[in-house]
Amino acid sequence: MSTNQKTRDLWALDWRNRGAAMGEPWYTQQQPTAIDAPYPVAFNDDVAALLDIDADRARREGYAEVLSGNRVPEGAAPVSHRYGGHQFGIWAGQLGDGRAITLGDVVNARGQVYDIQLKGAGKTPYSRFADGRAVLRSTVREYLGSEALAALGIPTTRALAIVGSQAPVYRETVETSAILTRVAPSLVRFGSFEMLFYNRQFDELAPLADHVIATHHPRIAAIENTHERYRAWVEHVIAVTAELVADWQAVGFCHGVLNTDNMSVLGLTLDYGPFGFMDSFDPQWICNHTDEGGRYTYQQQPAVGLWNLGRFVQAILPLLADEPDAAVEIGQALLERYRGQFDEAYQARMRAKLGLLETVEGDAELSERLLKRMAADGADFTRTFRALGHVSADPQATGAPFVDEFVDRDGAHEWLADWRARLGNTSEDDAARAERMRLTNPKYVLRNYLAQHAIERAQDGDYSEIERLHAILRHPFDEQPEHADYARLPPDWARGLVLSCSS
Repeated sequence: MSTNQKTRDLWALDWRNRGAAMGEPWYTQQQPTAIDAPYPVAFNDDVAALLDIDADRARREGYAEVLSGNRVPEGAAPVSHRYGGHQFGIWAGQLGDGRAITLGDVVNARGQVYDIQLKGAGKTPYSRFADGRAVLRSTVREYLGSEALAALGIPTTRALAIVGSQAPVYRETVETSAILTRVAPSLVRFGSFEMLFYNRQFDELAPLADHVIATHHPRIAAIENTHERYRAWVEHVIAVTAELVADWQAVGFCHGVLNTDNMSVLGLTLDYGPFGFMDSFDPQWICNHTDEGGRYTYQQQPAVGLWNLGRFVQAILPLLADEPDAAVEIGQALLERYRGQFDEAYQARMRAKLGLLETVEGDAELSERLLKRMAADGADFTRTFRALGHVSADPQATGAPFVDEFVDRDGAHEWLADWRARLGNTSEDDAARAERMRLTNPKYVLRNYLAQHAIERAQDGDYSEIERLHAILRHPFDEQPEHADYARLPPDWARGLVLSCSS
């Protein structure tokens, strides 16, 4: 944060409360439920800077009362958002913010709008039979996971703070409560529009779409023709979704629960349930043991992105044209762009990971053959690409450390020879290429075992590992030799670790 930029007190933000102003049927006013003896667990200076919050003062004066929901800031008008969703391909009906309460939205000094939401702040009208609380375990994972993706340059919601409480929460076992402060330009989802469509509240689609467009897409908002404006917006939603999924694939990230209620209309990574970064590369990896059919494997994510977009476009068809048949035709034409957009984005990222400057026929096949060798040997996704950046283009040079990641070393050398031949078409030297590859192939990602270690320490009352791990993940592309152990292969107990949806 610039030294001459005005910082604000956490208790005195300029609340705009656009959700509360919209009201029903999109938002319901809802006060947080007080929780016993909240205490600070983690606070994120980076996100505080986004909001122009004085982080030092927030720590000094204590943020737990406000960011637990026990003390609602003056001027805030808390709401919960109503939405539905397709869960594992089946329409689940009304869902909504069952344990999340948005205090309101604020505008920072740069004119950027952010919703500030407390996840785990108590029951809402959409809690159904749940308790409205979150557990420390899942809260730590989302805090670290969202900040890890942000540091990788991948669009995501952010995490400002974790507040803990000894209040019990009953899941598979008795756990302690925690509240995550989630920050995002918008938390509107595909399912926000699906809810209105399936309830046949067609007249309520446009106000929500107009709200998103006016707040976040001023150029689209300037389009005078109403149908053309909505078509441009849908085109944008499709494009940013394709880019987001390509981002995930390029770092070996699996979302785990790609239901339509977990898909952001801004192309943000949203709702960190049983997510994971792959260790050994396996295109069929399932990071969520609830996903018994493998709907949301790594390999399936691009296709699921299109399927979810199909449900979104179906929901907003009344906005695309006056005649239903014309609206369907327009919607289908817009959806047909997704595959090409995803392929282009994905291949661009893979070329960057391989250190290739320009596009040459056969590049896609070269990267695909590498992934197949990695899958056959169970080579580590992150370490393999990182190691490739240290390999010289000289055919006489050793292939270490890249080859060391493979069981079939001869096969790895064979692929390496083809890669070197491809590099022979460029005049760039090893040092320049290595630096480019370093900036696209991270050394540090949030491996499950690292998150688990931080969680176990936190459950014992020691939050230092959250802070340490967050500090490392803030600079994922740097060598950080003092933290080299955080880039090692997972221990035997952590291999194949999968998670559940309970949180």
